[in-house]
Amino acid sequence: MKKDTVYLTMLLDYYGELLTDKQREYFDLHYNQDLTLSEIGEMNGISRQGVWEIVRRAEAVMRGIDEKTGLVSRRRERSEAVKAITEALTPLLDSGDAEAAGAARRSLEALKALDN
Repeated sequence: MKKDTVYLTMLLDYYGELLTDKQREYFDLHYNQDLTLSEIGEMNGISRQGVWEIVRRAEAVMRGIDEKTGLVSRRRERSEAVKAITEALTPLLDSGDAEAAGAARRSLEALKALDN
């Protein structure tokens, strides 16, 4: 499996507009459309190595920005926390305690709104 594809596609979602058109296109084709470097190269008339360098450069730019801003990292941490809290609250919905179930339901709705 490719290294942390979800993280890389999140980087593109957050910082893709800061890349050149070619960097954004090749990165998207490789990670979102799952094309090989050779396929991208054939489509664009450049070598596999040329595509690799453009994709790696784009990744380095976006990782550098995220190291400074931390937006993607914080988003991932928040999503993981929401997931853990959701898992802890869900059993309360069927606990038989109407007050606890109501509080859990309201909390889950608030968490869902936060995670969007």
